[in-house]
Amino acid sequence: MTSVSRRQLRAFSGDLNTSVLVTMLACVLSRRFCQVAADLNRSSLLLRTFATSNAKNSEKPNNDSVVTYEQLKSMLSNHNIQLFDVRNPDEFQAGCIPEAVNIPLDNLEESLKLSPEHFKMIFEVRAPGKNDDNIVFHCQRGNRSLKALDIAHRQGFSRARHYKGGYSEWAEREGK
Repeated sequence: MTSVSRRQLRAFSGDLNTSVLVTMLACVLSRRFCQVAADLNRSSLLLRTFATSNAKNSEKPNNDSVVTYEQLKSMLSNHNIQLFDVRNPDEFQAGCIPEAVNIPLDNLEESLKLSPEHFKMIFEVRAPGKNDDNIVFHCQRGNRSLKALDIAHRQGFSRARHYKGGYSEWAEREGK
């Protein structure tokens, strides 16, 4: 076993303190770096979102694109509606508006691109046409149906609308 002199011990201690200080400084700087990186990422995402959305899509839908509870009731009673519920299947199974067809939002874009034959085979209803004025999307509270409306409009279903109140309003007004 070798003996360590006091001088060597002090030098080692100084090196240890320096190492601890360097490590602590690195942690602080890396934490700050992570915060700056996260801030940059957020602003970059905001910039990308702003840059890639056009004015038409960033605006709220006009009143012609929104279906009220009363209009929905009328369309349902006249059997003049293609109602698509864009909630998840478990939400749909827990309760749904009569005549609604469940197409989860994540599947909507792909589903609207299906041939009429494939659409009917999968969903057991007639495929919506691009000029149909009775296409209505709904979800729980109107957020996902607004996204569905944007997807449909981008695919040429320019007369599609959405029920802003969603299943929540429906269930409340229907006493369910």
